[in-house]
Amino acid sequence: MALKVDLLGPVGAGSGSEPVEIGGVRLRMLLARLALEGGRPVSADGLVDGLWGEQSPADAANALQALVSRLRKSLRGHAAVESVGGGYRLDVREADVDAHRFEQLAGAGRRALAAGRSAEAAHKLGTALALWRGPALADVLDAPFAAPVATRLDDLRAAAVEDRFDAEIREGRSADVLADLEAAGAQHPLSERIAGLRMRALAAVGRQSDALAAYEELRTRLGDELGVDPSADVKDVHLALLRGELERHPVKAAAVSPLPARLTTFVGRDGELARLGALMTASRLVTLVGPGGAGKTRLSLEAATRDPAHDRGRLHYVPLAGVSDPGQLADAVLGAIGATDAGLYEGGGPGRTSPVDRLAGLLGSGDTLLMLDNCEHLVEAAAEFADQLLGRLPELRILATSREPLAITGEALFHLGPLDLPHGEPEPEEALRTAAVRLFVDRAVGVRQDFVLDDSTLDAVLRICRGLDGMPLALELAAVKLRSMNVEQIARRLDDRFRLLSSGSRTALPRQRTLLALVEWSWDLLDEGERTLARRLSAFPGGATLDALEVVCADDQLPADDILYVVGALIEKSLVEENDEGRYRMLETVRAYAGRRLAESAEESAAVRARLTSYYLRLAEEHEPLLRTRDQLRAIAVFDAEHDNLGYALKLLTDSGDHEAAGRFGSAMFWYWGIRGMSSRLPGTPDTPGASAIAREFHPAAQLLQMARAVFTEDPSRSAGLDELMRSPDPWIRAGAHLAHDFALTEQGDLESGKESRAEALRGFEQVGDRWGIVLALLPVGTAHSLRAQYPQAIATWERAVALSSELGTEDYLYLSKARLARERRRSGDIEGAFRDLHAAHRQARERGQLRLEANILVGLANAHRRAGDLAQSDATLDRLDALGNRRPQLRELARDLIVSTRIENRLAAGDARAARALLPEAAGALFGQGAGAALAWVAELLGGLLPLEGAPADGAMALGMSQVMRGAFDWGEPEWCELVDRLKGVIGESGFQEAYDKGAAYSRQDALRWLEERALGT
Repeated sequence: MALKVDLLGPVGAGSGSEPVEIGGVRLRMLLARLALEGGRPVSADGLVDGLWGEQSPADAANALQALVSRLRKSLRGHAAVESVGGGYRLDVREADVDAHRFEQLAGAGRRALAAGRSAEAAHKLGTALALWRGPALADVLDAPFAAPVATRLDDLRAAAVEDRFDAEIREGRSADVLADLEAAGAQHPLSERIAGLRMRALAAVGRQSDALAAYEELRTRLGDELGVDPSADVKDVHLALLRGELERHPVKAAAVSPLPARLTTFVGRDGELARLGALMTASRLVTLVGPGGAGKTRLSLEAATRDPAHDRGRLHYVPLAGVSDPGQLADAVLGAIGATDAGLYEGGGPGRTSPVDRLAGLLGSGDTLLMLDNCEHLVEAAAEFADQLLGRLPELRILATSREPLAITGEALFHLGPLDLPHGEPEPEEALRTAAVRLFVDRAVGVRQDFVLDDSTLDAVLRICRGLDGMPLALELAAVKLRSMNVEQIARRLDDRFRLLSSGSRTALPRQRTLLALVEWSWDLLDEGERTLARRLSAFPGGATLDALEVVCADDQLPADDILYVVGALIEKSLVEENDEGRYRMLETVRAYAGRRLAESAEESAAVRARLTSYYLRLAEEHEPLLRTRDQLRAIAVFDAEHDNLGYALKLLTDSGDHEAAGRFGSAMFWYWGIRGMSSRLPGTPDTPGASAIAREFHPAAQLLQMARAVFTEDPSRSAGLDELMRSPDPWIRAGAHLAHDFALTEQGDLESGKESRAEALRGFEQVGDRWGIVLALLPVGTAHSLRAQYPQAIATWERAVALSSELGTEDYLYLSKARLARERRRSGDIEGAFRDLHAAHRQARERGQLRLEANILVGLANAHRRAGDLAQSDATLDRLDALGNRRPQLRELARDLIVSTRIENRLAAGDARAARALLPEAAGALFGQGAGAALAWVAELLGGLLPLEGAPADGAMALGMSQVMRGAFDWGEPEWCELVDRLKGVIGESGFQEAYDKGAAYSRQDALRWLEERALGT
């Protein structure tokens, strides 16, 4: 689907209903500059001047190239940024850039106004102005190219507003625009054209005295402020007003609309409505296609009310759902336009008048809109009828709705899919910005006036909206159930959706009264081959590639060579969607129905399951070794895309009792699970069903897991194996062994001895190209730099870790590296840089629902606020995280020890020893429970800050010495602890501090642990 670029407001982009994330102001500047050319190339020098002006970087060419690379990555799968002739071009048409569409529509409206076609002008100008979402280029105005462009567009917008006022007044709608005209007059008191329009509008509604006052007001202002008289045009209006020559429009009685009345509000399709209106202006045949329940009829009705043909009485609405015989289609149209007389077939025999001839005579000339609603069951007859009628009447336009295209020359398709859904874990106000949630809540309030979207209902509403794919009719049927259920009960019963959603409006079409009837209507329109493939496609919970379909779904009844054509037919009939990666999937409701039909044949179902498990076992085993090579990203992408299918196939094997195949499957999956942080599925935790212990022992990746476990055991035989593994001929095994060796030493408080192993681990993973291993190896390298206050080296290390983690898309390491990078900026004194990184990471975490990242980033924000001297804001940030945890138990569990420990640091910064001591047992208990060196060192540091406030500075210095025992080094990179050391030296002297510190640092690990437990927990 073509990329759409929005410049009339904040810069944005999207493909279909899917927004494209363009992170960073400079990146949006580049997108806007390229989009303004509408597909034409821009020279590299022109881009540099446009983006940086006189402040261009020293290596501007490389800076531009890097920016282009980032834009290409953001637009991947949506549009290309091509290198052409010493510059770049964005693969986008002018029609797909809202600024260009606005200019085209505004120009067409101006020309129509000049030609006296005021109704057409009003429609085109209204459509043009609806494209604006705020000031042009609102968020990139700092770019040198932007201000002149924005000024020009704003001027064009002002002219279009005035043109629309003029067109509306000519159409007799002065009363409708008068309020807007008054506001425009107040905003532009010296505009002579607006003043003239105000005078005409006021006179048209019978307010001649106010019109004369408007002229006097303008004349006075022009004289006082500019020293000039009104123009000749305004004087002519004034003279016509004095002579009573201005037309007065009587208040018109509301015309009876040919469209069915709507009983509910129109929610969530504003963008689609504007685009559909523009398409109806540009094309004579527009077919609105989409799955059942998407709201095609409702959108078409809303678009029709805004079409100029509606107000002129030149609109005819023909509902075809009740027409079962294709031969009755023409009669239905004739009946809808009020021609049901017996003269339909005049004369009889060969000379009789055809339906198309009769309709052509009745419709006559002039712009007319004919709506053909629900054509899918009569698609061939509707196509032939529309083709003939459009050929006879050059000013006729047709708007059709159907689940498949009419497929005739000149047809413009408008694809309508589900309403947009919220991403990640939004708050109630964020969720309400999405159309699906807005629609459900609107309909829910109609059923139960006390219904509100808040923390108590949000999770259930999200499950309903997502489980029903954001389909309007399904959401409305779900909202109706609030008569007898609460929202949580509805959400829990979505697995039985056809029984649940079975009580729609009694006056709706039969196929729209229940969810089952809705899907059955579509199913009945399929031929046998299409039904066969639809049944079998339902076996794929994650959708399927063409290769998978040809292997799993093909048999003698449905040959593999036919599948591409059959799935294409299902796409045409809006039962299957194809995404940009070539994956075919059904909406969940359609899949549920097709799955029921598949289950009706035990033989067919068993055969499909057997082929599916075989295909995905082979896929997993082929790609698993690549997870530890330079092809890692490609392999991860396959596992990511197929994860739902792989998990389903493994469950099928487990349930079938085929333990040998299930063991192979589990072995092929668990390293991917490890990389993705799915720790519950890894060896050493409760067994994944069917995962063979023997298979684990011989799996190459199991070595690193065993190494990591060896760290936490006192069994010398398990730890001793590291020496042999560090000499392995396999570079990946050697790297993993060195990593485990360094980790084991560090956890025992020895940071120095593992230095060479840290370097060897990094080199080894770089040699084989394992990005996950590289990130893992960078963590201790960055930590070592950080502890020594080597800020530039630490920041460079964390930046590399963030870049690699972003490529991997692995939440565990992405949150850790991003949090560490922001922390290092704060520690180095770059508070502004820390806030910038933290806010950017927080937005990403919210959008993607990454709970660990969100928890750590909010704690990082609290620390940054404290370091900036704003304890109140730091506490408020922790309160915010605590409140989030109340609604999300998983987040609360992740963040509990972080929240309470950071609260203690805030109380220490405030000098409040009593409050810090009250919180310490909870924080220390959680950190002791972790058992990791860094957690234990944090307990020591918290005590190091608290004990001096309680009158024991020497004990505080001892505690700081014990942080070295636990971590292997004192944290000289944390300014707060360094400042604490200086304060302690000021109290007990430098020698006194050193003596106490060295005493603590000389404790054994066990003795230090007992000392810390006694003072932190009171044991």
